[in-house]
Amino acid sequence: MSLPIIQENISVNLNVQPASKSNKRHGYLIDMDGVIYRGDKLIPGSDYFIQSLLEKEIPFLFLTNNSQRSRCDVVLKLANLGISVETKHIFTCAISTARFLAQQTPAGSAYVVGDAGLLNALHINGYAINETNPDYVVVGEGRLINFEVLEKALKLIMDGAKLIATNLDPNCPIDGGIRPGCGATISFLETASGRKALNLGKPSPIMMRMARNELDLRTEEVTMIGDTMDTDILGGLQMGYRTVLVYSGSTQPQDLGRYPYAPSLAIPALKDLIAEL
Repeated sequence: MSLPIIQENISVNLNVQPASKSNKRHGYLIDMDGVIYRGDKLIPGSDYFIQSLLEKEIPFLFLTNNSQRSRCDVVLKLANLGISVETKHIFTCAISTARFLAQQTPAGSAYVVGDAGLLNALHINGYAINETNPDYVVVGEGRLINFEVLEKALKLIMDGAKLIATNLDPNCPIDGGIRPGCGATISFLETASGRKALNLGKPSPIMMRMARNELDLRTEEVTMIGDTMDTDILGGLQMGYRTVLVYSGSTQPQDLGRYPYAPSLAIPALKDLIAEL
């Protein structure tokens, strides 16, 4: 069946040029440790990239698997490195965890193994801290984790609390080496309880999708930049984002052969991406 042809008086300007590629909306999700800084030292040129994004009003979020710091803490850390951004530019795994739990069990409660950033995110999303009969045991990074805390968490899990991981990073970089990360703590509790945790940090599509929605962009308009293949790059690939690997952090060129997938682009450092802006 043919559709009727509707004729209208339309004036067409044949001199109009097609929209240039530069007019296409695009935004960036940017990992922090190993991309912007290492420990407390700025990676040269990363500040210029962020400044370019701000000047050109290109949407971006810092996307981190560190649940220890609140948005305000992250803004201050970046300011001390010479990068001036707002809290709206920060998206942590603690935020994705708290928002997801608030959607699943509104006004619920949690026993928290972690630090202030995670507690703050849960409180903002209407969650109470509960050491008796919580809905969830939520695990993040923390320097004050001890066996007593883990033993309490295990008991609550066995009593029915669901186990939640803010991320599964096995370790965290520190000056002079590494320390155990959230993934190591989760492994302890999973082994002891026989229960599997739900991960709500990178590369979880839950966090990756929340971050994209925060930017109000479509899948094809997002680039994920990171230094870690099995969190940043894998998470981006699973969502259909363009991915950029930087060699300024944990992954080096010789490491790529170990992975059955590859980034869209690999560069020495973030400053090498300034030209495309």
